[in-house]
Amino acid sequence: MSQLDLTQALQKHFGFSVFKGNQQEIIESILEGNDTFVLMPTGGGKSLCYQLPALLMEGTAVIISPLIALMKNQVDAMRGFCEEDAVAHFLNSSLSRTRLEEVKDDIRQGRTKLLYIAPESLQKKENVELLSQVPISFYAIDEAHCISEWGHDFRPEYRRIRALVQEIDRRPIMALTATATPKVQHDILKTLGIDQAKVFQSSFNRPNLLYRILPKTSEVERDIVRYILSNPKKSGIVYCMRRTQVMNFTEVLQANSVRALPYHAGLDAKERAENQDAFIGEEAEVIVATIAFGMGIDKPDIRYVIHYDMPKSLEGYYQETGRAGRDGGEGVCIAYYDPHDLEKLERFTKGKSVSDQEIAKALLRETADYAETSICRRSFLLNYFGENYTAENCGSCDNCLVPKKKMEAKELLLNLLEVISTLKEKFNADYIITILRGETNSDVESFHHEDLDCFGLGQDHEESTWTTVIRQALIAGYIKKDVDNYGLLKLTPAGKKFLKKPVSFKITDSDEQEDSTAGASSAGSGESTDPVLFSIMKDLRKKMGQQHDVPPYVIFQDASLEAMATLYP
Repeated sequence: MSQLDLTQALQKHFGFSVFKGNQQEIIESILEGNDTFVLMPTGGGKSLCYQLPALLMEGTAVIISPLIALMKNQVDAMRGFCEEDAVAHFLNSSLSRTRLEEVKDDIRQGRTKLLYIAPESLQKKENVELLSQVPISFYAIDEAHCISEWGHDFRPEYRRIRALVQEIDRRPIMALTATATPKVQHDILKTLGIDQAKVFQSSFNRPNLLYRILPKTSEVERDIVRYILSNPKKSGIVYCMRRTQVMNFTEVLQANSVRALPYHAGLDAKERAENQDAFIGEEAEVIVATIAFGMGIDKPDIRYVIHYDMPKSLEGYYQETGRAGRDGGEGVCIAYYDPHDLEKLERFTKGKSVSDQEIAKALLRETADYAETSICRRSFLLNYFGENYTAENCGSCDNCLVPKKKMEAKELLLNLLEVISTLKEKFNADYIITILRGETNSDVESFHHEDLDCFGLGQDHEESTWTTVIRQALIAGYIKKDVDNYGLLKLTPAGKKFLKKPVSFKITDSDEQEDSTAGASSAGSGESTDPVLFSIMKDLRKKMGQQHDVPPYVIFQDASLEAMATLYP
């Protein structure tokens, strides 16, 4: 199909006049019958890469997707573009027996161009038999990182997809993901048996997003409330690790007159759907959620994403922050960091296989490295995903906007390693700091450690400084923590080498504390925008959306409203 024909098909089916990024090349690849691997960040337009060729090719495209809610949203969207409801269906446990037979009949009759199905449903014998009887155009595997044990969201059932495809009918495969390190990419291609696939990788860089890590203190809830109240009528997501946190913090926001709703897997499907619709329709400003929320959500004007807790992996962090600013407008990404949170997550891995524990620990170490780094956060993220970013200053992360002061800590690290070595690597961080600071307690006295030469070696420094030294030494690989054995600190080969031949070791000055909301509340916002007019127009937009039964952003996106509130029409 020529470039002109493809553009005409795009205009006919979706109303767009031009392709975005490398969408056209990806579509041409699958039309030519190639296995295709698509690595594209959130908001890049992955869905269109399989939706358009599915409409153009003979047969039914099988879209393997992990979430029922995501399937429903995509099916509804496709039916909105096409006149026939039969063009797109999903097969999952939510269908009644009668509805299931209607869907199967549409598939057998060739009326269905896109069939969405979860990998669990694909394994069912009756579905394998059904799909074996109909012509398949290609397979699209969404959220393909779920295949990899090295990914942040590994799902064992994804590993069976290759065998199921072979059993049904081996047709071209398109694997798509927004988050995959080079190791995960290799694992996806190998596991699916598509080593020769054409690979299309878009840049991971989201220049409109501002990244900021803040210390998590006892005032974290107050800080988040203050930030949200300073950004009225802006849509945002607050991610929490636990369901109880979600419910409790939702109540805190509501008590402070914020229109907030909860979202987590413990709520029934009806309430989750209602809360998501309220958020998309701007009936709610804020969704407080676990990571169950957001995958595939079609809301381009989310202005901020706040992590109450640091995520389990950088892939998860990147995917969740990527839900901000999908319309190209400002997106502020704030995460609150407490090393103890990651230690708790590491303890939760107990009981898993040794390999699973090692993978989880590696992902947590990367997250800690990111939170602790003093270099450009954008550069750190992009390099993590295998992308070279060479700009000296990105201008939109806290480390570039307000560079942190560094202090030489070679002597402090030397003191730390000497104490760990003297104590035969049999004590945890808290006890090590107690010895360094020369403090006595019943444990110290029972071991007679107050008599050691190293007792009080670091008494001139605050506990917070020693905590920082230990964290940075862990990240630098001079020491390791035995999580399975009470968190005992042990020297690594690099640490033993340092003891013999010390080198420069710099840490961020622990006295340099930031105001939790400084810079973030105004980041990216236009100072000349009339806030009253902007607020009035957002209210009007919401009413118009309700009248036409469409999400408000379909009427006007935020950027258009801001332009009108800056340069009066």
